[in-house]
Amino acid sequence: MSTEYRDPLKLDSQLCFPLYAAAREVTGKYRPFLDEIGLTYTQYITMMVLWEHAQISSRELGRTLYLDSGTLTPLLKSMEAKGLIERARSKEDERVLMVSLTDKGKELKKKAAEIPGKVAGCIALTPEEAIQLYGLLYKILGK
Repeated sequence: MSTEYRDPLKLDSQLCFPLYAAAREVTGKYRPFLDEIGLTYTQYITMMVLWEHAQISSRELGRTLYLDSGTLTPLLKSMEAKGLIERARSKEDERVLMVSLTDKGKELKKKAAEIPGKVAGCIALTPEEAIQLYGLLYKILGK
């Protein structure tokens, strides 16, 4: 970065803007592939967590996806209506809402398996650049 003065209120001076715009661009690359399997991007990342864990509390799911309950609750209701997940109170603690995959949700994993490779082919980064970016983004997230 040069030492010349940069107006901090100019859009091109903000780190947040290219992060925001790039996130929209990348998630947009998913859209045609997700449309084929009937998921939104947020539903897709929710399914990825469930494919990994099979069952998880809604609180932990929200933490993992950086989603608040105001976003997560309607998302889960929609996915339950599609028959992909089930929500049930924990038998050990009624205050805990557990989310689990249905058989239909488990089957969807097979259809989704090719999506990451297809999307990677749409993004103009070398594998090395992608690894570097991944590391930087998780650094921002504090991980």
